[in-house]
Amino acid sequence: MLVRLLYASRAVNPATAPIEEILAQSRQGNPGQGITGILCYGGGIFLQAIEGGRNAVNALYSHIQRDPRHNDVVLLLYEEIRERRFSGWTMGQVNMSKLNASILLKYSETPEFDPYSVSGDVSLALLEELMATASIIGRA
Repeated sequence: MLVRLLYASRAVNPATAPIEEILAQSRQGNPGQGITGILCYGGGIFLQAIEGGRNAVNALYSHIQRDPRHNDVVLLLYEEIRERRFSGWTMGQVNMSKLNASILLKYSETPEFDPYSVSGDVSLALLEELMATASIIGRA
């Protein structure tokens, strides 16, 4: 059974957030677990969508909750799915330079990237728009 999980978290140390390290680990480990997804990071906040088998996704989320690089981990959305939305990415990365105020204002009250202030459905819609506008890099 396929599931999609969406969570937000804060970097413990935003000034030195190891985004490249997290992406490299994801891209190395996720294919063997059948996990795909995308990661958005900005302003010290991570927003990540993870798709795959229920057991693999649950195990990965449990690992993320214990990861010392994250705090304030909040589950935004968890759903059974018929098909993957992010199947082309072992872990894609949102290009934050393409995340402009008009896209953010479309989905929230302010032009700030803050998945904590919107619903999981809204955060997923934002990620889907970023994917549609080629704002996601690193398909590997």
